[in-house]
Amino acid sequence: MTNEMLNEVKTNFLNKEHGLSPYACLSGQAIRFEDENDEKEIRPSFYHDTDRIIHAFSYTRYLNKTQVFSFSKNDHLSKRIIHVQLVSKIARTIGRALNLNEDLIEAIALGHDIGHTPLGHTGEAILNEISKRELNEIFMHNVHGVRVYMNLEKSQFGLNLSIQVLDGILCHNGEILENIYEPMKKTKESFLEEYKACYKDYDVLKKLRPMTLEGCVVRISDMIGYIGRDIEDAIEIGMITRDDIPNNIKKILGVTNASIVNTLIRDIIENSLDKPYISMSKEVYQALFDLKEFNYTNIYRKANTKERLDFYRSSMNKLYQKCLDDLNENNLESDIYQVYLKDANPDYIKNTDNKRIVIDYIAGMTDEYFLKLSSEIDY
Repeated sequence: MTNEMLNEVKTNFLNKEHGLSPYACLSGQAIRFEDENDEKEIRPSFYHDTDRIIHAFSYTRYLNKTQVFSFSKNDHLSKRIIHVQLVSKIARTIGRALNLNEDLIEAIALGHDIGHTPLGHTGEAILNEISKRELNEIFMHNVHGVRVYMNLEKSQFGLNLSIQVLDGILCHNGEILENIYEPMKKTKESFLEEYKACYKDYDVLKKLRPMTLEGCVVRISDMIGYIGRDIEDAIEIGMITRDDIPNNIKKILGVTNASIVNTLIRDIIENSLDKPYISMSKEVYQALFDLKEFNYTNIYRKANTKERLDFYRSSMNKLYQKCLDDLNENNLESDIYQVYLKDANPDYIKNTDNKRIVIDYIAGMTDEYFLKLSSEIDY
């Protein structure tokens, strides 16, 4: 490709950014920990980040990670891969309407849940117990997602994603609902400081705010992506019926995923167009808050029996101890060596506590791989 043709193609890629909202984050503003100066690269920074995310092994493992219901025989229930695709589509719809950078939105959306453990939020809670006990550190999937892309992907060399994408993943927490999502300016240094603080301080985790408006869009889209779809899944297995949804929620949002998604998207666009923040009307915000509480009471807290929770906790703790013993005893025939550390960055092995390596390993497992390994433990 001649230089003239190369420049034309680069221009074509960036044409869509002409006329974006003054509140949009442009590709030329991308920040990375390591500078990249490939003159023949035609893809804009955030577009390139999406490619790195979807070609990573961790993205493939989305296919067999729990959304809400683990080990269901119903093939129509959502997996984590479906959720991130729904979030991406919802966020890009809002982003296009608000004239924001869809490339940045897509990268954050597709990567936002990569830090999720096997067994969904249940597995996350158990691994958090282990992490606090063993390392005196908090384990949260949004924080671990940043670690995956910075330190664990590509055989523990990392993917060097832009700070804006990493920050969107860190701050995506869709379980915390706000009435206004307003970005907060950050530098490379302040992002890294905030990220490290998340391992020690729950207050930092609760106050996270994205550095871009695109990150704010993904954050609210995360909730939109699961809130109605989880209702459809719960109805599919007979856990609830549509009649169970309170009338005040039905009146505002409707009773189907399609209606809920459409109402929320339109309301956000109406209340956020040409503004430096993302917001909803008071009526829709309250209805969404009430629906979230309904889901927690009637779906999430009932998704697993006490017996199943005890089994998961026992299995994960036993697997943690088995993997830690294998590392400490230098058992080169074990799965953690043969599968996880086979081609690992030597600096990762040398400079990382064995307890942290095991937590990294378990967090990246799919549901079935976790069940397979835990079932093979003799003690």
